[in-house]
Amino acid sequence: MSADHRLPPAQTPVSIVRHLRADERELRTASGARFVAAARDRQFQIRLAADDAAAVEKLDPGERDDVAARGDLNRLGAESPPQVGGVSVGPARPRTTLLRYYEEAQRRFGIRWQLLAAINFVESDFGRARTTARADAQGPMQFEPATWRAYGMGGDVYDAHDAILAAANLLAANGGRTDELGALRHYNLSPLYWHAVLHLAHRMETVPYAFREYYAWKLYLRAT
Repeated sequence: MSADHRLPPAQTPVSIVRHLRADERELRTASGARFVAAARDRQFQIRLAADDAAAVEKLDPGERDDVAARGDLNRLGAESPPQVGGVSVGPARPRTTLLRYYEEAQRRFGIRWQLLAAINFVESDFGRARTTARADAQGPMQFEPATWRAYGMGGDVYDAHDAILAAANLLAANGGRTDELGALRHYNLSPLYWHAVLHLAHRMETVPYAFREYYAWKLYLRAT
């Protein structure tokens, strides 16, 4: 095999961290297609980093939120049965529209917008991943029918605005203004889910471009 056809060397924790730092420098100033390219490259590096999370976090503790969240979600996916009826893909609402919904819910229910965005991201990639009518949970915030009846306030479970307000209502009713972890226990039964959501929310609170970056990430559906 000629040199031109050799496979690239395996990524090491040092090279992954170096790559992540370069992507973050780009994300601070980039816009348009450059921002999306850097965001998706960083997403790929985070997926690699999750395989050696301890070493990556030791080299750069600032990467802990994304690396830990990716590891938690990987484990959660491995433990979960396939989605009944499968999943289809559609467009998300515009990023600025979603942010307006999150902020409205924060004002009304006292739940920080970053937590709502993290749930929306984990549950449906901001509404891009869509379950069928056969699934147990529905809509961009993935409500089961009984929970929607309790917290949906008569809205449409498939409407992003109504679903985000309902999620804030559920969290607030279960102590989410002062105890987010406790409230998340009423949203999903898995500690892996709670911790992943909190890690993502923390990064969106502390990194100015993080929400914009997550919105630009590519959707990966689980193979069945």
